Amino acid sequence: MTAGRALRALAAAGFVGSVPAVHAQPSPEPHFVSVAAPESDTVPPAMAREFRGVWIATVDNIDWPSRPGLPVDSQQTELLALLDRAAALRLNAVIFQVRPSADAMYASSLEPWSYFLTGQQGRAPQPAWDPLAFAVDEAHKRSLELHAWFNPYRARHPAEKGTVSPRHVSRARPGVVRRYGKYLWMDPGEPWVRTRTTQVILDVVRRYDVDGVHIDDYFYPYPEVTRRRREIPFPDASSYKRYRDRGGKESRDDWRRDNVNRLVDTLYREIKKQKPWVKFGVSPFGIWRPGYPASVRGFDAYQRLYADSRLWINKGWMDYLTPQLYWQLSAPEQSYGELLAWWRNENTVARHIWPGNYTSRVAGEGGKTWAPREIVEQVRITREGASAPGNVHFSMRAFMVDSGGVAERLAEGPYREPALVPASPWLSPDLPLPPTVALASQGDRARLTIVSVDSPMEEAIARGQSPVARIPATSRSPRWWTVRVMVDGGWRMAIVDARQRELALPTGTDGAGPTRVLVSAVDRVGNESPAVSLRIE
Repeated sequence: MTAGRALRALAAAGFVGSVPAVHAQPSPEPHFVSVAAPESDTVPPAMAREFRGVWIATVDNIDWPSRPGLPVDSQQTELLALLDRAAALRLNAVIFQVRPSADAMYASSLEPWSYFLTGQQGRAPQPAWDPLAFAVDEAHKRSLELHAWFNPYRARHPAEKGTVSPRHVSRARPGVVRRYGKYLWMDPGEPWVRTRTTQVILDVVRRYDVDGVHIDDYFYPYPEVTRRRREIPFPDASSYKRYRDRGGKESRDDWRRDNVNRLVDTLYREIKKQKPWVKFGVSPFGIWRPGYPASVRGFDAYQRLYADSRLWINKGWMDYLTPQLYWQLSAPEQSYGELLAWWRNENTVARHIWPGNYTSRVAGEGGKTWAPREIVEQVRITREGASAPGNVHFSMRAFMVDSGGVAERLAEGPYREPALVPASPWLSPDLPLPPTVALASQGDRARLTIVSVDSPMEEAIARGQSPVARIPATSRSPRWWTVRVMVDGGWRMAIVDARQRELALPTGTDGAGPTRVLVSAVDRVGNESPAVSLRIE
């Protein structure tokens, strides 16, 4: 039974709940990329390991959709263009914002549809579709991981227009919402807020085949100031008083940090209870505190956002940390390289450190325009001394416009060859089983067929058994195939969606087929099986 038939059978049995996409897209044929030859042509090349991520921001329609209320077919066309571009640049992960401000870019029973999607908060898209289900499916077809990105506390953005949905937290639970400047925020000091954010995220983890969960740097909000530059206190006196009345002893600052700490710790533990292979990532402000390292000056996220991100990485409350290192290598008080080295030194439990890069600066965003070589060099520096390097680019629009050629420089330079996301062995040390494969001819092209792989869910469905929770997908279930092909005396390779069971292999310049093919399975935490090798005479 194919993966597609398996999913349809699950849906018919009520085990998959999502609104269907309007336009189903066929799986594209994989793009095989020539790779640098090893010392011997008989030795297959290893697949590179690097996290190559990009944020797709939906708040204020930064990246997608281009405006609120765009027709559904145009929304899908735009989203596919973003995913196609990411795949063409040989990125391997998109971080897709699904909760901009206590709302949803997906079908949710907990929060209303987002204004930034339909132009009216709470209004469902017509015709009905589920952008997150669509994005997950289409990202995987393009060999991209998809991480669902949530803002944990923001309740309303000033760009939102029109009436507020009765289901929105600001109307359904106004007692936990605070107005601060032009924004509404859920008060992190209210226990209900932590519970609701956790419920929202776990709902997505359960219902969607996401590869990761991601939260950004907005914990307690960035300080608002008066016209005379005096800081306005965040209005949480009532929740702090209730804490003190219940016997709490911590100072207000320590209490605020503890509120955020509890959320991060809870999210990590609860996500793993649902699906141990789903990675949890946090993207804090790039400076923990001024003076760490000694040369660094600037904003104090520990004191001003109450974000103790050094504690989180030392406790192992995440699978990857993406500090937003939005400064140049030459910045005298916020050096990209010095900050990266400091964060890596703090990584005492060996989680992934994949810094965020302000790639949109090349297009002039945020004032000063950077040269494209700045981003390319930051990627190079990130790779130095790292066995599992990675970067996350802000944001996708930097790759969709003429940004001084930064996209092309990455694709022709550090991203010239495909790469797998680095493995997270603490999530599962076990290797997946290798696939069983066969070759056949179709005209003048050889086609590879993956005959079988360890898949208890598919086997159960084929036998007519109900695919209940006792035979779920596991960490060892394949997410990708790696295919290495010897053609014209050189190696070409591709990373392929594991749902794809047949694919055409490349031919040489004289029309000859491959002489050797190797296929391996890569599981959901990035572990790779031994390769199956076929030699063709």
